[in-house]
Amino acid sequence: MIRVTDLKKTFGAVNAVDDISFEISDNQIFGLLGPNGAGKSTTIGLMVGVFNADGGSISINGEDDPTRPRLRREIGAAPQSLAIYEELSAEENLAFFGKLYGISGSRLKQRVDWCLELAGLKDRKDDRVKKYSGGMKRRLNLACALVHDPPILLLDEPTVGVDPQSRNMIFDKIEMLKKEGRTIVYTTHYMEEAQRLCDRVAIIDHGKILADGTVDDLIDAHGGKAIVSTEVQLPLPEGIKLPTEIEGNQLSFESSQPLQDIAALADAGIKYKSLRVDRPDLEKVFLNLTGRRLRD
Repeated sequence: MIRVTDLKKTFGAVNAVDDISFEISDNQIFGLLGPNGAGKSTTIGLMVGVFNADGGSISINGEDDPTRPRLRREIGAAPQSLAIYEELSAEENLAFFGKLYGISGSRLKQRVDWCLELAGLKDRKDDRVKKYSGGMKRRLNLACALVHDPPILLLDEPTVGVDPQSRNMIFDKIEMLKKEGRTIVYTTHYMEEAQRLCDRVAIIDHGKILADGTVDDLIDAHGGKAIVSTEVQLPLPEGIKLPTEIEGNQLSFESSQPLQDIAALADAGIKYKSLRVDRPDLEKVFLNLTGRRLRD
């Protein structure tokens, strides 16, 4: 269990983390979704002990000081800024980080091999990291966070700058890690990542959490209605009541139950030449909560 309560962190006049609170259950992927500069990375830094909080508290499995070695061994962190050594090979990077956690001998070899397999880098394990693509470096960055086999993972924008193939591979590995029983904190500014991976999502902006819940709950509470856009066959049946004015043969309207409304119009005699339903998503949730888009 991870519990963050009234957490605060300022840098000069900037409130990077402004009185945020959330709880994360074991074996859950919890997403922090927000644009660059929202406070996501600072929150991860506070949780792993890189920064000291100016207020509030963090409790991880009952421990309140993430700098303690016992708790550090429970946490694996993959920062947004790559924490790997480009002059070393993938195997050497993993062995180095494993030794920092006191792993040695056959156990170290076992963990390094496991991590190379997870990252898809076995055939490139002896190459210097500086020769790797951006996606390969990201996968190694994730693997280095796992070499000591932690039950808790803090992943800060783990797919930034990677190609689609590497992104999908990272998604698959994260889903596998959750099935193994790990608890994962996942920060991103990509709405589609949060919708695919996260059991719960906190929308964060300007250091504040604006809403927190499952993806479906957030969309239901803050996403608004679906938009139905149709091209209908003319002439319309006499006396039909439309949900809004028609422009030419284009009919567009908001609906909280689009399938039922589409069927009701068809039953009343409307014939569709084309039909589209745009349902609200986390992008729309963010827009409704902040007045701007995630990528503004």
